[in-house]
Amino acid sequence: MNTKPAQPSGHEGDIMEGLTTIGTAATVPFRALRGLTKHLAIVALIVNLAAAAAHADDKSVKMTFSGTSDTSATNLQQPNTSNDSDNFAGEGTLGPFTVTNVRAIANNPSSSSTCSGLFLAEMAGAGVFRFQDGSLLEVNLAQGGDCIDLTTNVAHCALTFQITGGTGRFTHASGVLTMTETVSTVAADALGNPVFFAATGKYTGTISGMATDNSPDREEQ
Repeated sequence: MNTKPAQPSGHEGDIMEGLTTIGTAATVPFRALRGLTKHLAIVALIVNLAAAAAHADDKSVKMTFSGTSDTSATNLQQPNTSNDSDNFAGEGTLGPFTVTNVRAIANNPSSSSTCSGLFLAEMAGAGVFRFQDGSLLEVNLAQGGDCIDLTTNVAHCALTFQITGGTGRFTHASGVLTMTETVSTVAADALGNPVFFAATGKYTGTISGMATDNSPDREEQ
């Protein structure tokens, strides 16, 4: 003969119903906590992937150059400075290029812990690189100076440039380039002042935001 289990009744039934309600309510915070933990894990994964992608977008740059420097017709209007113009050509990580710089160089020497000769600070400047595909890379001088060996009349220059953008594959570019340069006098004026120079050197640094050939961000030439 089949028998059904006895159902609690009265006060005992009220107690069982109360315990069931409490148990159900107690699981709600734990479920919410599990959901929050899962959400935070997803957010952390997205952040890590974004950071990795940003790091992968950084490209180390090394470029060598040679060319000439002389007095610039462009006056940057920096007090007590002379304006210099560079015309270089070279090749490297980003391909063959030409670059034109204009720089305002102090007329009076200043002290430097890294220069045993005559140190002339560079007060302002900018440059434009042009690459074979027609893309332009624009830079602004952030800091630097020229250390001149008075016994050989050879200058060693170290400059830091901030990348500000450009055209083509460099439309959204940013980063920092360091230029190291060795300069020797080719010609002086009638008063003996050096005015025309031969230069060799290199650019090193990191560039970010450079578009690839098939990137939708690449600006048409």
